[in-house]
Amino acid sequence: MAMQQSILLAFDHYTTVLVGILPFLWQGFYETLKVSFVAIIAGSLLGFLIGVIRSERVPVIDKILWCYIHLLRGTPFLVQLYVFYFVMPNLNIELLKWSSTTAAFVALAVYTSSYVAEIVTSAIATVPQGQWDASTALGFTRLKTLRLIILPQAFKLMIPPMSGVYVMIIKSTAILSVVGITELTRQGEIAILRYPRDILFIYSVIAFMYFIYCYPVLRFARWTERKLGIAKVTELD
Repeated sequence: MAMQQSILLAFDHYTTVLVGILPFLWQGFYETLKVSFVAIIAGSLLGFLIGVIRSERVPVIDKILWCYIHLLRGTPFLVQLYVFYFVMPNLNIELLKWSSTTAAFVALAVYTSSYVAEIVTSAIATVPQGQWDASTALGFTRLKTLRLIILPQAFKLMIPPMSGVYVMIIKSTAILSVVGITELTRQGEIAILRYPRDILFIYSVIAFMYFIYCYPVLRFARWTERKLGIAKVTELD
């Protein structure tokens, strides 16, 4: 009886805490959703463009893009965020004097593009050279070959690593609180100030909310893989 009473009291307590913090966590979740969604879309488009350009192996441009990708992938996202938010606005360039939200969008999108670009370049390189040669023999231009022959095959190879990148980007939004973005983790920290004895419970709720955002992304990627079928690259050499 005493144990049942303790369980009921604990249940009532955590229910009260959950009701008290949920509106704030939901607000932070919406901010996380908004920032990550825009950054993923913009970063994917930029990264796809960079990846396609890199696949052409134009000497000078390829070196510049190589530096761009490896500089971003080889440095912590937190440092990049500080550069976009604190350093660039102090260059006295009007275009770079952006708000914390804009800085977060841009930093996250640029960071996303570096990973997407590498995935796209690698996927295109995986398609055998014989595909290019056969298309040339049929009179296709290089752009037409890329659009109709190479990219449809490469796209299937991009899906599995791309989903992992997107989940990583979603989790990286937790860092945005350092520039004043009240995303999910930041709202959780504010909630802990109200309920300092329930830190474990609050962080568990935060972790669960991240999970219910990230898990559908992974499931959608698996569904897309099954829908498109396993990539089969045909050797023509």
